[in-house]
Amino acid sequence: MGLFRRNASKKPAEDTPAAVTDEVSGAAAAPDGGETAPAAPERGPFDASQVSSMGPRVDLGAIWLPVLPGLELRMEIDKRTQKVTGVSATLGASGLQVQAFAAPRTEGIWDEVRAEIATSVTGQGGTVDDVPGPFGRELIARIPAQTTDGRQAVRPARFVGVDGPRWFLRGVLTGKAAVDADAARQLESVFANIVVVRDGNPRPPRDLLTLTLPQQGGKPAAPEGLAPAQPTFDPLTRGPEITEIR
Repeated sequence: MGLFRRNASKKPAEDTPAAVTDEVSGAAAAPDGGETAPAAPERGPFDASQVSSMGPRVDLGAIWLPVLPGLELRMEIDKRTQKVTGVSATLGASGLQVQAFAAPRTEGIWDEVRAEIATSVTGQGGTVDDVPGPFGRELIARIPAQTTDGRQAVRPARFVGVDGPRWFLRGVLTGKAAVDADAARQLESVFANIVVVRDGNPRPPRDLLTLTLPQQGGKPAAPEGLAPAQPTFDPLTRGPEITEIR
């Protein structure tokens, strides 16, 4: 496995809708007048310590997810435990699936996770390209699928990941956003403006951070279309699709 690399890009998000931009804490002078603290990154995903307010986001516990007009959310709920395991956001013919995990304090896990995803996809007979993207290294996958009439097809997917302070955020772009840069732009902006809220509890690496259903009473209201989904959150099989018939 490659050595840990912080994959978050410092380049500001392009075409970021005003609805999902937020004031980010910048450098601040030290209380003793000494060296200033390092500035927060210009582009997220962000840690909760790097933002001054929740802004136009929906509170899902470990994730504060930006909202956009027309964005539909579906919560992934384990029927056995009734725990929320992930969230899917759909915008038109494109989807973004997101999960947040605990990570070690001193190193990230995206390099390792990326290699495992690539092995899983190729093991199913698919192909994977490990390429640079707006959030660092990402995977462009073409996963074998079957149409309703039994023909062989390909399901494209883009796997993106960012290592944060003691957390790791994974996103999967599906549908049109997996193959069209223009279609991906708004959902990339959503991912870039996510805030991860890591609790102080010790957790083993890759432990899912706790997600919750949107709260009421002073919290941002959930967008229309919020609904529970099936219990499994499998980025290799779920989400809006564009299939290429072979």
